Amino acid sequence: MRRLRRLAHLVLFCPFSKGLQGRLPGLRVKYVFLVWLGVLAGSWLAYVHYSSYAELCRGHVCRVVICDQYRKGIISGSICQDLCNLEQVEWRTCLSSAPGQQVYSGLWQGKEVTIKCGLEESLSWKAGADVAPRRELVLFDKPTRGTSIKEFREMTLSFLKANLGDLPSLPALVGQVLLMADFNKDSRVSLAEAKSVWALLKRNEFLLLLSLQGKGHAAPLLGHCGDLYVTEGVPRSSGPAAALPALLRPLLPPALHGALQQWLGPAWPWRAKIAIGLLEFVEELFHGAYGTFYMCETTLANVGYTARYDFRMADLQQVAPEAAVRRFLRGRHCERSADCTYGRDCRAPCDTLLRQCKGDLVQPNLAKVCELLRDYLLPGAPAGLRAELGRQLRTCTTLSGLASQVEAHHSLVLSHLKTLLWKEISNTKYT
Repeated sequence: MRRLRRLAHLVLFCPFSKGLQGRLPGLRVKYVFLVWLGVLAGSWLAYVHYSSYAELCRGHVCRVVICDQYRKGIISGSICQDLCNLEQVEWRTCLSSAPGQQVYSGLWQGKEVTIKCGLEESLSWKAGADVAPRRELVLFDKPTRGTSIKEFREMTLSFLKANLGDLPSLPALVGQVLLMADFNKDSRVSLAEAKSVWALLKRNEFLLLLSLQGKGHAAPLLGHCGDLYVTEGVPRSSGPAAALPALLRPLLPPALHGALQQWLGPAWPWRAKIAIGLLEFVEELFHGAYGTFYMCETTLANVGYTARYDFRMADLQQVAPEAAVRRFLRGRHCERSADCTYGRDCRAPCDTLLRQCKGDLVQPNLAKVCELLRDYLLPGAPAGLRAELGRQLRTCTTLSGLASQVEAHHSLVLSHLKTLLWKEISNTKYT
């Protein structure tokens, strides 16, 4: 009986055991291959992330260059002492999106701040000791000698006229520039002070920040050293991928953007409040005291907000003065409309007969912003509001940049949109 049981056991289980043993080497090879593939993919992602981080995040180069020039007496500014001698400006997270503009969150005098510093594209992150002299020649080239307050005032006024247009409000802006230059309040502007503020004026974002001070749509300026400047707070981004780790953002499928906006973004009433602030910002760009400005990279990533959900433009680098855009387009040769593009999306028509760019933009600021707001506001909107909001946003996106339409029609559409949103959230906790 015992032999019969043993024989049955061999008959039943031996074929299975042989089959299993036969498959084991193949399974092991598959597992080893998958593990190797995972390690390779992880290493590649880590390498790409490190390489892009090393190229994008060069705050240490900025700090070395700025402090070297400060110690040589070439530049000055209200935060130079804290930045270079006392080391009381703490650099935290890198927020840069382009190597030429270094952006970091930081801490200064107990406040959360944003630190911004220009870095020439030609200056590699591996650059050596000759970086500072070359940058001095390129950036801090004017004034070339000591000037009187009157001379520097006239020099600044001419620069602003060339970049903003001949506006009656410019003398007031020149006054702001001189006050900022004379940070130590000694009633004179030294050569180092003049070189520093002149370098700052060359940056579109700084010029716009100065123009928008006190409006609430741009972060207040707190101080500067050379062309490095510090603004209040770190605006939160409205982009759908903002809540994800930086490494995962490029892997996000476009189809998931709207869903992530609802899951990870602010509640709809808060989004409506942010949108009202964005519309007021568009109004300010069009009816501002210092001329008209164009938004030339209109993305949700640039739409920021504070802890109280007040709109705060996160990035002003691609907001350009009308005079600069028109100067770029004037007489420009073109074969198609794409040849008449300033920045990312400030596009003018191409006159195919003359083969020159026309002066009016195809899409004004308001139409581009309304395209953004369709994806930002319609998902999750109250049922009783969705149809009317969708209709008004569709009307808004069809606006053209023709001068004949801009003034009255744009103002009317913008006013209707603001009123519609404000009615929905007024007299609630969201206001």
